[in-house]
Amino acid sequence: MTIRHNVRVIGLTGGIATGKSTVASFFAEKGAMVIDADLLSREAVSPGSQALQAIVNLFGPEMLLPDGSLDRKRLGRVVFAEAEKRRRLENIIHPEIRRLAEERITHAVETGHRVVFYMAPLLIESGASERVDEIWVVTVSPDVQLKRLLERDGLSREEAERIISSQMPLAEKESHGSLVIDNSGTPEETRNLLVEIWSREIG
Repeated sequence: MTIRHNVRVIGLTGGIATGKSTVASFFAEKGAMVIDADLLSREAVSPGSQALQAIVNLFGPEMLLPDGSLDRKRLGRVVFAEAEKRRRLENIIHPEIRRLAEERITHAVETGHRVVFYMAPLLIESGASERVDEIWVVTVSPDVQLKRLLERDGLSREEAERIISSQMPLAEKESHGSLVIDNSGTPEETRNLLVEIWSREIG
């Protein structure tokens, strides 16, 4: 994705439990269009889609739930155990996500939006950063990240630490951002920060 028709496409990313959705909701309130890559990934493999049929052809009909939708947990166990299978899955899904994202941006243009936020947790890791004009990173301090993940998902400390350590370190993500949003504070502090960012960066 690149700047087109005066629409500014900002990639919004960050680690787990950093509050990306909270930040995105604020920008949506302000009138920006938010495109959620996670939702697009689900839409890409919806029942009846070509991508879902390609997954069934590749991995077998056991990847479907009784209602005909994708068994994401079962597929995840298969592909995350073998890098080549994960790569083949990505080759099916990523082009469809890109197509859906382009559709959304075209819709943004048609409906008069000036700013689009493309929210993707793995924006940098997946090599999708070329889809956006700039990257904003939502971050928190390591202790806050662990605390929020424990509270949100009800995990053991060991499980939470394993998930965090499996991801790109927040400090590394921050180095990719043209703007870093520190969401370590209270909801009120974050909102005040976002008001200031919106006024300064978007206007």
